[in-house]
Amino acid sequence: MNQNYENHRKFDPLYHVGIAVLGLIMLILSIVFFFQQIASQWLLSMILLGFGLLFLFVTVKLRGYALQLQDRIIRNEENFRYYRLTGNIIDSKLSLKQVIALRFADDQEYVELVERAIQENLSPDDIKKAVRNWRADHHRV
Repeated sequence: MNQNYENHRKFDPLYHVGIAVLGLIMLILSIVFFFQQIASQWLLSMILLGFGLLFLFVTVKLRGYALQLQDRIIRNEENFRYYRLTGNIIDSKLSLKQVIALRFADDQEYVELVERAIQENLSPDDIKKAVRNWRADHHRV
């Protein structure tokens, strides 16, 4: 499938529907159980609520770590790509999100789009919309 601005966001059904929804349901049920059973089974109520919160926190943190690592890798790849094309390092005025958005531009328009992003302070979304020849990224988690 060709990737473009309209379909470039990644949706992982196992994570976004399976794990996230199941985790949310589990947390809600553990909260309900906690308030229903706190008087008679306070220890079990606390343990179940603790596991529900733990599952939620672990899920969110692990997803965050994966995205943070990918952002660092993309930043390094784009810095190297700009250096390869121009012999210069990429301008530090660009935010991480702008650099990440630039990854979709092919080499022929990349340098021009980098300069335009700096001069016009384009938002990441505006950068993606300005890409004429989309370079797909199917490996984003």
